[in-house]
Amino acid sequence: MTTLYAEMTSPLGKLMLTAENGSLTGVHFPGQKHDRPRQPDWQRADDSPVLAKARTQLAEYFEGRRKAFDLPLDPHGTPFQKAVWRALLAVPFGATSTYGTIAAAIRKPSAVRAVGAAIGANPIGIVVPCHRVIGRDGSLTGYAGGLDRKAKLLALEHAR
Repeated sequence: MTTLYAEMTSPLGKLMLTAENGSLTGVHFPGQKHDRPRQPDWQRADDSPVLAKARTQLAEYFEGRRKAFDLPLDPHGTPFQKAVWRALLAVPFGATSTYGTIAAAIRKPSAVRAVGAAIGANPIGIVVPCHRVIGRDGSLTGYAGGLDRKAKLLALEHAR
């Protein structure tokens, strides 16, 4: 399986996008926690249809013209992580959720800490909106790309 990659500039810094088998597998800020640094066998593929579509949709999102992404996704993770990431996709643009709410959504209400760890390991940032998860008290908590970026993403979405 060949990993394709492309980079793009965003208002929050450079983004690295990865894809395999026609599906998006990663969107992250280089150097962030749980970063998958580029490997020697990855192939730069600016003309890859899925990476081009992802760049376009992310640009539209940052311009305020896109509220939902329409991309084939294939994040690498455990079944538990994938369940958490699917639950994140249900948190709409402009809204926030909590770790406890996500844990309840996957029918694991006592697994709040594990849910937090899975959210922190989300490989497809922004598109799988882990930035929309906040603390029970409304505070900004953990974000692999940094709390300053999380605050800016929530401000972009006018999240309540």
